[in-house]
Amino acid sequence: MTKITIRRPDDWHLHLRDGAMLQGILPETTRHFARAIIMPNLVPPVATVADARSYRDRIVAAIPKGDTFEPLMTLYLTEATQADDVARGKAEGLIHAVKLYPAGATTNSHGGVRNFDKVMPVLERMAEIGLPLCVHGEVTTPEVDIFDREAVFIETVLDPLRKRLPELKVTMEHVTTADGINYIRSATKNLAGSITTHHLIINRNAILVGGIKPHYYCLPVAKRESHRVALVEAATSGDRRFFLGTDSAPHADPLKECACGCAGCFTATNTMSCLAHVFENAGALGKLEAFASLNGPAWYGLPVNEETITLVKRDQPVSYPAKIETGAGPVTVFDPMFPLHWAVED
Repeated sequence: MTKITIRRPDDWHLHLRDGAMLQGILPETTRHFARAIIMPNLVPPVATVADARSYRDRIVAAIPKGDTFEPLMTLYLTEATQADDVARGKAEGLIHAVKLYPAGATTNSHGGVRNFDKVMPVLERMAEIGLPLCVHGEVTTPEVDIFDREAVFIETVLDPLRKRLPELKVTMEHVTTADGINYIRSATKNLAGSITTHHLIINRNAILVGGIKPHYYCLPVAKRESHRVALVEAATSGDRRFFLGTDSAPHADPLKECACGCAGCFTATNTMSCLAHVFENAGALGKLEAFASLNGPAWYGLPVNEETITLVKRDQPVSYPAKIETGAGPVTVFDPMFPLHWAVED
């Protein structure tokens, strides 16, 4: 197969930042994607409906002329979040999910949740109205090894929460382990998971072998090869509980290439080429549409896109820019470390 047409994809986990960075990197998403769940971890965070409305207006204003794109807004869950505000955002059609960041888990997560009892009224209202909770599934206690954070989170936080509130719809975002995949598969309802482009391609060797490679450092951090293999198997299986959430996360190069570099891989530019490569290698190119275009809308209760895109396999490798120049500085594009031959047809 050298050509495949699929429904226009969506990205169910995307960082756009704000200001000059937003202006510079938004076109890399709107070129191929119709919608995206927008992460709320700005400084200050998008914590109220008013914050989300203002942020959405800034995103819409930055959409390139001729592109169609719908930002799907989320709220940053804090211990001060008000259930009525969340419910109002859902009723207005503005808020599509609420994001749980355990305090200190990743970029700009210091305002996240420390005491779950304090957010239970919000979670209970979300369960009543069918609003999904998107979770960054890692514990942050210092005694837990960074490579074990996801598994411990499932055991000590997520499973008890789901038993306490079984009607709450939960998205495990950026699943990175076989533990996460197996936990999602064990659920009979109200649990799904997004998988990133880069976690389908890299394992922890990419970060550490031959010197530290800051542009492969992300959170959750890439794990062992056996976990990457489990992610590929889940993504290419067609299972409706797994869908694309790139977690494409731009940082200006000086903030990545320093003594304490920021976490995040910027994959918006070449995600569809990377995914076609991964799915073809797995003998599952026919399942790409389910992963990228169908399963996510079904989970979030939205219609699939009517538009389509066509991917073509070329004889010569496709060339992508090494960096995207923005007013906030250059952003390095994810390098999968193999030639890409699939490209979205213009």
